[in-house]
Amino acid sequence: MQNSYKKQQGLTFISLIFVLGLIAFFVLLGLKVVPIYTEHAKVTHALATLENKPGIENKSKRDIWNMLNKQFGMDYVYHIKQKHVKITSSYGYMKVRIKYHVKEQLIANLSVWVDFDNSIEVGTP
Repeated sequence: MQNSYKKQQGLTFISLIFVLGLIAFFVLLGLKVVPIYTEHAKVTHALATLENKPGIENKSKRDIWNMLNKQFGMDYVYHIKQKHVKITSSYGYMKVRIKYHVKEQLIANLSVWVDFDNSIEVGTP
């Protein structure tokens, strides 16, 4: 009589559920975090656009905020408010700093918190 032992291969049902749960968690994390970083890319693009405008260092703070706000409106940037934008200007010099955070809820009391701090300087102080 010949003993033919088959070696068990594959995942058990519990380990399969665990692996699928892990994959689902990382997909959910990606779906929540990727839009935050695409919005941040739009903010940096708005700052770069502002930096490349000729004569921007001689504009008033209100004009600079209005330009940024229009750009944010066109790009659907919702997390930036006027309190997040600090504009320092004097004749021939301008610095714009945007410092903000985004908190996105994942599941129940589990959240993702992302901080951003970008600035540009134009002219000489």
